[in-house]
Amino acid sequence: MRRRDFIALAGCAVVAWPLETRAQQPAMPVIGYLNGLSASDRPDLLEMFRRGLGEAGYVEGRNVAIEYRYADNQPNRLQALATDLIARQVAAIAATGGNAPALAAKALTSTIPIVFTSGRDPVAAGLVSSLSRPEANLTGVSWFGTELGPKHIELLRELVPNDALVAVIVNPNNVEGQSYEHFAREAAAHAAGMRLLMLQASTASEIDGAFETIARQKASAVIVPSEPFYTTRASQFVVLAARYAVPVVHSNREFAAVGALISYGNNTPDNYRRAGVYVGRILKGAKPADLPVDRATKFELVINLQTARSLKIDIPAKLLAIADEVIE
Repeated sequence: MRRRDFIALAGCAVVAWPLETRAQQPAMPVIGYLNGLSASDRPDLLEMFRRGLGEAGYVEGRNVAIEYRYADNQPNRLQALATDLIARQVAAIAATGGNAPALAAKALTSTIPIVFTSGRDPVAAGLVSSLSRPEANLTGVSWFGTELGPKHIELLRELVPNDALVAVIVNPNNVEGQSYEHFAREAAAHAAGMRLLMLQASTASEIDGAFETIARQKASAVIVPSEPFYTTRASQFVVLAARYAVPVVHSNREFAAVGALISYGNNTPDNYRRAGVYVGRILKGAKPADLPVDRATKFELVINLQTARSLKIDIPAKLLAIADEVIE
């Protein structure tokens, strides 16, 4: 073989070797992030989801890719968005922002793992057949927000008259679990001697209208149930509550932080972190059927004393004593 032919052949081998090596490297896994809200809503929750992925050893852009699909508060878009993710053969789907994204994905695939974040009972919602052993391709994190209704009534018993009219604002576009939640809250209110005023609101303008009705009916307090869309409108609720001088009780600490009188519920951002950990475990080979639904067990009471003073409400000492946080 002539020397220049040998050099040319060696050069081809040098070029071909890295290409062959790259071809042998495993492809970066892709997960789908399906959310019922919009991309600008609650970015803190997405960051906590990414943190959970990081704890499991996955960093976006380094060893995992994420395809984002947002329904922009339009539940009828979820099926098409889930269909698109499934067509892309993602390794797993993180279905967040309510039960609706998980239900949409579940209806379309029985093989792709789905990790949900749910504020309601996932068994009653039809997501899993068992909390301890889901048995299918779904698992996730649940904080059982439907169980908070009676607790909110219990807290209000310390703040408003026994026969008070209490307004409850619900989103008609999110009917999942509302019948059970209303039943539990209504039973607690009846036992406490309170009356409930049920109002519906699914848009910002309808929230304004609900508070106008609350003012006309002279309700003593407002309960805002755990609802993905409402968490994006926390500041609006608080501004209206201040305008009409009515206390608001909510499940999420974020409400109390911006001016609601009381919040009692679980740490939603941490729930998203734990969901990220579950997705990471699935990428490493765990099966959803073997991952028990991660049920929140710690609930926090937050009281905003600034709001109490502006509303001229005296918070009983026994509530302050059991509060996990008091905002001065």
